[in-house]
This record gives sequence, structure tokens and C-alpha cells, in this order.
Amino acid sequence: MHRWRAMICRTILCSAFLVLPSAALAQDAALGEGATLRLLDRITGDLADVELLNGQTAELGQIKIALEACRFPGGNPSGDAYAFLRVEDRALQEEIFAGWMIASSPALNAMDHARYDVWVIRCKTS
Repeated sequence: MHRWRAMICRTILCSAFLVLPSAALAQDAALGEGATLRLLDRITGDLADVELLNGQTAELGQIKIALEACRFPGGNPSGDAYAFLRVEDRALQEEIFAGWMIASSPALNAMDHARYDVWVIRCKTS
């Protein structure tokens, strides 16, 4: 009986330690007005910074980039930005990327294209 009670207590404590850090690390996110993105053309070596407002689209070379939203940690506009992007290859007429891209870890959810790389640099705030 004592072993069962000890096992149950350990299970409850371990569960509490798993839940508490995730709640403590959760932050409120603020919505930026837009984002600064960086585009690399691997063939020509051209590098361009593009500013888009939420909901705006830009055509650069063969790709079309649509910014749906840019968010950053609440109360810290210079904090780690993350943006929801949709990228279409205009030559293939197909979407090649759709998802959240994080400024500090672009490889975490990277766009896979033979010619172009896209990164989020920061959110635009007022």
C-alpha cells in the first residue's frame, strides 16, 4: 500500500513539474502592423529586405509572398518575431510554403525552394 501511495505522489509531482513550466513560459503575443522579410536569390546572390503590412503581398522574382500576420512577445516589440507567410512559386503556380516562420530560428520551419530563401527579420510596430 505504501508503494502505491508513493508512486501516485511521484506521478502527481512529475505531472505538476511538466505543466507549471509551460504555463510560466507562455507569453501574450502582440500583433504587429507588418513585418520585414529578407529574401535571398541563391543563383544571383541578390539579397533584398522587403517590408509588408499584414494582408499585403509582394512579387519578387519567381515567388509571391503574402504576409498574413506578424506577432511578437507582448510588451517587447524588439523581441522574437514570428510571422505567418504564404509563398507561391509563380512559374509552377503552386504554393511552396504556408506556415509560421520564427525570426530567431528560421530553419525550424523553413521554406524549401531550389532558388530562394526567405527569413523573418522583425515585426513592424507603430
